[in-house]
Amino acid sequence: MSTDSRFDGPGPDDVWRDALRQERFLIQRCRNCERHRFPPALVCAACGGSDLVWVEASGRGVVYASTVVREREGSYNVALIDLAEGARLMSRVDGLAPEAVRIGMSVTARIETAPEPILLFHATDGGVL
Repeated sequence: MSTDSRFDGPGPDDVWRDALRQERFLIQRCRNCERHRFPPALVCAACGGSDLVWVEASGRGVVYASTVVREREGSYNVALIDLAEGARLMSRVDGLAPEAVRIGMSVTARIETAPEPILLFHATDGGVL
């Protein structure tokens, strides 16, 4: 009986989180169709290929969509970011009032490591509070 080596060792989510702990922003690239993907997975959503490799992301992106979450403790934004590599992910744009985050805004990733690693973005095209 053969086993699938994709299931050996840590899963894709664990690899991604470990990279964040090391202050590295990695995404997967499919060797079959060359597309980048997020979230981490065992197969490519575009072509179904299973030959995925981890690559450093540029950290550059553009806000695709944003919404404001309002809580008693304060408001924050939740944004969909289109990465320069073509993958899309959900995160937050920091350093701006939540209402100031705009579709089409250029952003750059940064990793905040304490208390748990998290990937955040900040505006790179002059957004102000």
